[in-house]
Amino acid sequence: MILLFIIYYLNKIKSNIVNNIKPTEKPKNPNFSSGPTSKRPGWKISELQNALVGRSHRSAPAKEKLKEIILKSKNILNLPKEYLLGIMPGSNTGSLEAAFWCMLGERGVDVLAWENFGKDWVIDLLDELKIQDLNIHTAEYGQLPDLNKVDFKRDVVFTWNGTTAGVKIPNGDWISSDREGITICDATSAVFAMPIDYEKCDVITWSWQKVLGGEAAHGMLALSPRAIKRLETFKPIWPIPKAFRIAQNKKIISGIFEGNTINTPSMICVEDALDSLNWVEKIGGLSELLNRSQTSFNYVSKWIYENDWVDFLCEDEKLRSNTGITFKISEQWYLNLEEKIQREIIKSIASLLQKENIAYDIAGYPKAPPSFRIWAGGTIDPLDIKNLLPWINWAYNEIKLINN
Repeated sequence: MILLFIIYYLNKIKSNIVNNIKPTEKPKNPNFSSGPTSKRPGWKISELQNALVGRSHRSAPAKEKLKEIILKSKNILNLPKEYLLGIMPGSNTGSLEAAFWCMLGERGVDVLAWENFGKDWVIDLLDELKIQDLNIHTAEYGQLPDLNKVDFKRDVVFTWNGTTAGVKIPNGDWISSDREGITICDATSAVFAMPIDYEKCDVITWSWQKVLGGEAAHGMLALSPRAIKRLETFKPIWPIPKAFRIAQNKKIISGIFEGNTINTPSMICVEDALDSLNWVEKIGGLSELLNRSQTSFNYVSKWIYENDWVDFLCEDEKLRSNTGITFKISEQWYLNLEEKIQREIIKSIASLLQKENIAYDIAGYPKAPPSFRIWAGGTIDPLDIKNLLPWINWAYNEIKLINN
């Protein structure tokens, strides 16, 4: 009886693979990396021909371009008028670290971590700034910490969308409106892609190279009146590196928020960021960006629902990211394998899709559980996501035959 079952199972696999026909429609753009992310549709290097290369970033024309990024970003996002917005060195990380070094230490800190970058912020607060009064709220990949345990009498550090886990917070309802501390939000894979309750975030950081598909190395820093007050009434006990310094002697360095950056920016990157923002305005603004991302997510959700070999890494549908969409193989033959072999299978499927020029860089984050991760921010054409999914089925069945 067992032998008959084995023969039946092997024949079934063989039959499935024999019928594993390649799809005909390919994504026009195979770039699904989660960072740097894909350029906007139709982008060409010639779009950067007006970059002010060779000019001082402190020249009037250069400062105008930097200021234009600030104004366009604030306008497209509908940031509150009283919020300041500036350009920082070091991408999102530089912006967030500047907030840590310049604002924390006045009171205890609660920090939330449920994926790799959130855990990096824990290390910074614990080992670098050596915050003594630190509450750490953690969860495994695919889950959120208990938001009800966060103490808003303290400063709070959190990520709006966990880039490496495919998990986002559902909304800002859990954040107290009459909080005593400030909230510092890493929003780099959320802003321009999902609704954000700005009034609940006193510091918001992001980079050009995430949802906008821009070039790396530059970040944005938004400050609420609460955050500004902290900078003007509190000075940390530790020395602050120049690249992070957004206040001097309890006074905001206003130039940062007017186009005078702390260090020399790349004017090529500046031109590229303006190109992205101009494209957003052209297609209909923030609402269209959100719609494009959600449409892509809906395609993936339907596909996962229709295929029993795959499932989201995040079990709670209200918490699933619509930018870094993360999913895993759920069939039992695969789950019985050692994690090392599981990762090799994921890598093999991703490599096969890359070889076919279907999808680049879709293997999950190395420190996350074995998984796939597809970027679906607004610069991705939803039709490319739709056309990608049958190819993942094909690649999975090809690799499954080898491993069975």
